[in-house]
Amino acid sequence: MDKQRNKTVSGALREGALQDKAIVVTGGGTGLGRAMSTYFLRLGARVVIASRKIAVLETAAAEMAAETGGQVLPIACDVRDITQVEHLLSRSLQTFGRVDALVNNAAGNFIAPTERLSANAFSTVIDIVLKGTANCTLAFGKHWIAERQPASILNMITTYAFTGSGYVAPSAAAKGGVLALTRSLAAEWGKYRIRSNAIAPGPFPTKGAWERLLPGDLAQQFDFKDYVPLKRVGDHQELANLAAFLLSDFAGYINGETITIDGGEWLQGAGQFNRLAAIPDTLWDALEQQTRSAKGS
Repeated sequence: MDKQRNKTVSGALREGALQDKAIVVTGGGTGLGRAMSTYFLRLGARVVIASRKIAVLETAAAEMAAETGGQVLPIACDVRDITQVEHLLSRSLQTFGRVDALVNNAAGNFIAPTERLSANAFSTVIDIVLKGTANCTLAFGKHWIAERQPASILNMITTYAFTGSGYVAPSAAAKGGVLALTRSLAAEWGKYRIRSNAIAPGPFPTKGAWERLLPGDLAQQFDFKDYVPLKRVGDHQELANLAAFLLSDFAGYINGETITIDGGEWLQGAGQFNRLAAIPDTLWDALEQQTRSAKGS
């Protein structure tokens, strides 16, 4: 039994570490985005959560506000559409008066042999991850520069952004582009006192995402913790702790960095999905059917 998994991971920052900061989190209503947003609220931040599904956002916002006592604003936004992104910025400013940080967390992915993907499927991932990050970064960045306001950008990437990985080629390409954008703007926008950093998580289970990517018993067959030197997956609070630190004033001299939080997984075997080469074609056929069924439900 893994004793570590029976322990509750605590918040790492002191009370009020993000007091009165206004933070926009794309993909903030579910999974890791929600975990980060909830911790930001606990630390005194005011938070905007954005995604395409307003019903999900509204439910999450009500629950997060009740849990933390903080101010959370849900806004529907498809990050692929610059008009909707500009609306996200405008609504955030109208409500909170300013935005101090942007967390580009919205993502999409397909796990499949690349030759099985349509051009549209490939483009969908690129558009959400890379174009969406660029849209949000440009809209918010231009505002900050015009206002001469110090700010922080935090991009959620992945370890295979710098190793590459089979079976997730669109995501690897898109996240690799986000990594390059992170470093480029750290150098270019530092003069405006706009910091740009990234987090590269390893396996952090989120029920919805993992069920979509590896439906049925595949998640058990390809148990990610078996490939992590620490022999466990990440706890959402561990990621939230790191994100909050990078957005806080404690990290004011950190710029252009990508911090990996994966238990040493990428060092043990680059490309976390490469081992899916063991899946035969017949199982890929079944996986496609399960994935389509999950989308339709």
